[in-house]
This record gives sequence, C-alpha cells and structure tokens, in this order.
Amino acid sequence: MAATTHETCIAACNACAVACDRCAGACLREEDAQAMARCIALDIDCAALCRLAAGVMARGSEFASLVCTLCAQVCDACAEECAKHAMDHCRQCAEACRRCAGECRAMAV
Repeated sequence: MAATTHETCIAACNACAVACDRCAGACLREEDAQAMARCIALDIDCAALCRLAAGVMARGSEFASLVCTLCAQVCDACAEECAKHAMDHCRQCAEACRRCAGECRAMAV
C-alpha cells in the first residue's frame, strides 16, 4: 500500500486533527467549559485517532484500512457533537470531521 495513493486521506486526517485541537482549546475557554465536556473529549479522541490514521497510511501499514474505519466512526461522533454547538470553532471542526470521515471510508474500501 503506497502512501501516495492515500495523500488526500492523509491530508484530511491531518487537517481534522488540527481542527479538533483548535476546537478543544476554544471549548476550554468557553464561559461554561463543563457544558462542553463531551465535545472536548471527542475532539481529543478524534485528533489522536486522525494522527494515528495518517501515520499508518504514510507508513503503508497493513492495519491502515482497519484504523481508517475506526477513524471514520470517531469523526462521525465528533462531527455530530460539534454540530450541536453554535460556535464557529465547533462548526469548522464538524466540517473537517465530515470530510475526514468520508476520505477514511473511501480509503478503507
């Protein structure tokens, strides 16, 4: 499995990880950060999994498809949670998560 065949998925994973990190940081600065606890937790999980997925694809790991399948599921959960909130950082994160989930699903086929 050549990494170059997965460049768009790797890029989507990296962009999603950054969006999730930004969202988590911004959520922590919200007036009621406790109300954002699930969003923050999913942002952290999603960012970590996106970075793992990008790495396994870049290395051509035999587990890339499996990791990307899980990554898509976590991205879906994060997008769903972020979409519940009106803040720009949550909206941008939800969009990045949806893009990443789509790329990961296409890669894992």
